[in-house]
Amino acid sequence: MTALMKSVGLRALKFSSAGNFRLNQCGETPRRSLRSFSTLMSPPSKAIVYEQHGSSDSVTRLVNLPPVEVRDNDVCVKMIAAPINPSDINRIEGVYPVRPPVPAVGGYEGVGEVYAVGSKVNTFSPGDWVIPSPPSSGTWQTYVVKEESVWHKIDKTCPMEYAATITVNPLTALRMLEDFVSLASGDSVVQNGATSIVGQCVIQLARLRGISTINIIRDRAGSDEARENLKALGADEVFSESQLNVKNVKSLLGELPEPALGFNCVGGNAASLVLKFLREGGTMVTYGGMSKKPITVSTTSFIFKDLELKGFWLQNWLSLGKVKECREMIDYLLGLARDGKLKYETELVPFEEFPVALDKALGKVGRQPKQVITF
Repeated sequence: MTALMKSVGLRALKFSSAGNFRLNQCGETPRRSLRSFSTLMSPPSKAIVYEQHGSSDSVTRLVNLPPVEVRDNDVCVKMIAAPINPSDINRIEGVYPVRPPVPAVGGYEGVGEVYAVGSKVNTFSPGDWVIPSPPSSGTWQTYVVKEESVWHKIDKTCPMEYAATITVNPLTALRMLEDFVSLASGDSVVQNGATSIVGQCVIQLARLRGISTINIIRDRAGSDEARENLKALGADEVFSESQLNVKNVKSLLGELPEPALGFNCVGGNAASLVLKFLREGGTMVTYGGMSKKPITVSTTSFIFKDLELKGFWLQNWLSLGKVKECREMIDYLLGLARDGKLKYETELVPFEEFPVALDKALGKVGRQPKQVITF
């Protein structure tokens, strides 16, 4: 932590010739100028940090960070809300392929309000709502200072819980529906992990396109309620894994066409069930491995069904210079959320109760909605 404080402190001590800037002092009239050669600083910040990799409930802690200099091209954002995603936990554990060097502030996506801007920033004003797009590390803190290019202005009428969570999961669902198989109205897709936010988004985005969904959920307490919830979102069929212990799963499809595309975020037997549903020449896309079990594919699936296995990692897609495309899709998804056409359950938790939210995100108290920290 000493290293993190030293790094922040050194930046806070640097001077710049930022003569003019705009500043939002929590409802006060923005100030237009300071005398020349003064330095614009962010307020002190509270942050969830980790100094080493390890179990997130043991290596993270809340600390106070000193003010940071807001340079000419920087934007200081007062965070409003940020989620706890599985990838956030994996970064803290040190097992995620792309992660910031430690010590680091946690979090990767979220929504905030512009608090102050540097003298050369023209695209943002105090009070604007913004998200880091593509996502950027360090959102679990009350104030974030990053270059203007990091931020994307969004419509303030969108509920904050959707604005905070729109990038990682909904964007994954959208890209997978569009990137692998050319689907048309009347087609179908199959997926496991259907109760996840990605799974819920797949159901709703597919329905908007006239595409049916076949959904696989785990056998556990509350599965009947989960089935009804998915049906309410537009799921055509919802099966528990035990219901699929039949010789021919396709006999359960009724009038639905055999799916050409499947999504797997579980692995193990749940992945095999997705493969059983796919039609000849179908494709299964893997984007997660919650069971931590390998995918096993029969020889006949390759030879006689000519199935194709692919992977999707949003981070890799975002690294292909698709900032403009990413932001256009985010605006589209936010519009759906604002209009009530894209829904998923979240739980808002005050920043001071981060340990409680983390325990829920880790599954220590049973299945819980997506945990979203509010600042």
